[in-house]
Amino acid sequence: MHKLLVVVKREFLERVRTRAFLITTLLGPVFFAALMIFPAWLALRQKGSDTVAAVTVLDATGTRVGDRVARALADSLPAGAPASSRPVVQHVAPAELPAAERAATAAVVRKERQGVLVLDSATTAGRSARYAGRNASSMADVQHLRDVVRREVLTARLEQAGFPADRVAPIAGARLHLSATSITDSGAGGGGGVGSAIVAMVVAFLLYMTILLYGQNVLRSVIEEKTTRVAEVIVASVRPDVLMAGKVFGVGAVGLLQQLIWFGGAAAVAVYVMPFLHLGERAGAAGAAAQAAQAADATTSFVMPEISFAVVASAVLFFLLGYLLYSALFAAAGAMVNSDQEAQQAAFPVMLPLIGSAVFIQTVVQNPEAGVSRFMAWFPLTAPVLMPMRMALVSTTPLEVGLVVLGLVATVLAALWLAARIYRVGLLMYGKRPSVGELARWVRQAA
Repeated sequence: MHKLLVVVKREFLERVRTRAFLITTLLGPVFFAALMIFPAWLALRQKGSDTVAAVTVLDATGTRVGDRVARALADSLPAGAPASSRPVVQHVAPAELPAAERAATAAVVRKERQGVLVLDSATTAGRSARYAGRNASSMADVQHLRDVVRREVLTARLEQAGFPADRVAPIAGARLHLSATSITDSGAGGGGGVGSAIVAMVVAFLLYMTILLYGQNVLRSVIEEKTTRVAEVIVASVRPDVLMAGKVFGVGAVGLLQQLIWFGGAAAVAVYVMPFLHLGERAGAAGAAAQAAQAADATTSFVMPEISFAVVASAVLFFLLGYLLYSALFAAAGAMVNSDQEAQQAAFPVMLPLIGSAVFIQTVVQNPEAGVSRFMAWFPLTAPVLMPMRMALVSTTPLEVGLVVLGLVATVLAALWLAARIYRVGLLMYGKRPSVGELARWVRQAA
């Protein structure tokens, strides 16, 4: 035990005393929050491109709804826009539509037009329209075209139904702002849906990056000691499994300290800073003009959710279990190889489930109650990142959380058992990388 504590202390102090630890601790949350919030902010402010209206509108509806669409697209252009950026309408019979579409597509290929918007009987029926163009992959442009077509088709149908033209436009162009507030099992409001999603994504991203960075820190430490032959000196006085445990616990303590600083700072901001911000909001909303401004800005504002102690404690618990799981596997991967290049190849299978966690973050945010979201949050290799995130989004029962923790603990123990045996033999083995059969023999020999 004494030797284990000595190794843990050495690994912990060696990293905490560096300037890199201080910088990442202070600026890490700012960097991670910027990575999550800035793209979302850009997406909210994103508008169609300047050439979104430079399309050919093929109107095969027989109702001249293409003229309405073209006028609406032209009205969205800034004053003084060149004629080449304005839409062109061609009225064609349904039988002539394929030939007209080929000709319009050729114009797009020659870069004379940006795209082709096809309106037919399915459009006037309110079912579909088609668009093909160089900007078809631009979500903002396609959304703008979809909004214009939907509004003008609705306006035409209302006018055909006998509604006065001067009353149709406000109805068809009305935009409803829907504010979302979470309700937990206790019935209390859990904050805004957008705010909960952002907080959950930040928590998941922090866990993912911390586990990945400190797990690879263990890998690099093992490789360094093995390539410099320092490991041969150390194992003369410390057993390999004690050395691996000390390395994992020491580096893990650094990560835990960083997590506690980050979550403690977030809790302090929530308790001491947020009340002052709410007071400022209430004072600013005293007048009717301010209330109107708030209503107009409802699409871009969100309410910060209440972060419960259970979510914070679970994030710390899942970080510890996830770190133990992956750092043990990274240590075993480091003991198997003899260089940094081989280490990257050996660590890739270990990183795959962790990368899978990052891939499914958006899926869990969009629908945390879906079957795939539940499975990925319960699966032991992805639970350290996705389960705390799911807990921040929806209500989970203690039984569900307990079963996930139990499965993760069993996986961690199995990983530690396997990694300790590979590490014990591989740390002093040099030469070519072992095959799967040789790894199995190492495990049997170390038992």
